[in-house]
Amino acid sequence: MAINDALSAVDVSTDIKDLSKLVKQFPVRDGEKPWTAREVKDIAEELTSDIDRLTSELAAADAELSDLLRNSGDGAGDDQADSGSSALEREQELTLVNNTRDLLAQTTRALSRISAGTFATCESCGKAVGKARVQAFPRATLCVECKQREERR
Repeated sequence: MAINDALSAVDVSTDIKDLSKLVKQFPVRDGEKPWTAREVKDIAEELTSDIDRLTSELAAADAELSDLLRNSGDGAGDDQADSGSSALEREQELTLVNNTRDLLAQTTRALSRISAGTFATCESCGKAVGKARVQAFPRATLCVECKQREERR
């Protein structure tokens, strides 16, 4: 999903009354209070802010990577240490770009899950992810039990 699609899917300026209908679909665990429109709106605003920040970081990292690749040349005149250092720097920058892209995709997906009515629902078992977990990490798509099971594999 494109970033703009996710942003238009959840308009953080939406009236809380409109969100109050949507939040009734979001599950909670036993002992948790139901989601409020204000809580979901705060999370949506945080995600939107993260998308703006990550988009800027990605543009800067892409520019840095392009610059490194452009200036890498064939290594003529460089000694082996310089060539190795340049290769390591390019690899680190590429890793940074890929990690930022992944985080941006997760953030965009979390925002779109709000408008789809699937926010806070475990994608594996269909139960509540847990309100505290989602508030701490809004990109969470699995409940603790399913996440632990996934990590053991």
